[in-house]
Amino acid sequence: MPTRREILEGTAIAAGVLLVPRLVSGGGPAAAAPPFVLPPLPYAADALEPFLDAETMRIHHGKHHATYVAKLNEAIAAAPALTGKPVEELLRDLTAIPEAVRTAVRNHGGGHANHTLFWSSLRPPTASPSAPPASFEAAVKAEFGSLVALGEALEKSALSVFGSGWAWLTLGPDRKLRIETSSNQDSPISAGRTPLLGIDVWEHAYYLRYQNRRADYLSAIRNLLDWGAVGRRFELPAG
Repeated sequence: MPTRREILEGTAIAAGVLLVPRLVSGGGPAAAAPPFVLPPLPYAADALEPFLDAETMRIHHGKHHATYVAKLNEAIAAAPALTGKPVEELLRDLTAIPEAVRTAVRNHGGGHANHTLFWSSLRPPTASPSAPPASFEAAVKAEFGSLVALGEALEKSALSVFGSGWAWLTLGPDRKLRIETSSNQDSPISAGRTPLLGIDVWEHAYYLRYQNRRADYLSAIRNLLDWGAVGRRFELPAG
């Protein structure tokens, strides 16, 4: 006659569940779930058509961003003292990151943070634009003259990036807005500034539709910018 444990194990296996812990290569219990996960897109992959195509979005999010997350988790696994720290904290002081994983955290942590911000800065063209807070509009007017002028300045800045990188609207400790660029996946967080909006100018962000026509991509993406979301970040407390 089967024991109670055998009955329970049989039920669990039938349901696709194992009662014994998974093992890692060292032979011990499985490690905890990875500290970082790929966030879902806040809209369908085809929602940004005709300006960004669905296949680019699927590859960009599901392949490129997913790889940054996986590689960041590998770096954290090699430096357990970093487990549980938000990616912004990791990027804020790269000198505090163990040298053995510092480059990986800089590249892949930056890639994860940058893309997470990027997805949430875009809105489907069919969605009603949300109005930015008055405080943000006032800051934009003081620094750039208007949102249109800010968009034009960002586009010009993005065109100036040589190779792969980003164009940013950032907020400094002095609460001043500024436009800047970065190479690869470097984040303004590492320079002590808060990124409010990042525009990805790596070729994988646009090549399927626009090939080498970065200017066309940048002109198109201005139709997708969610200034309401950007403005709400402006109002968040520092840090």
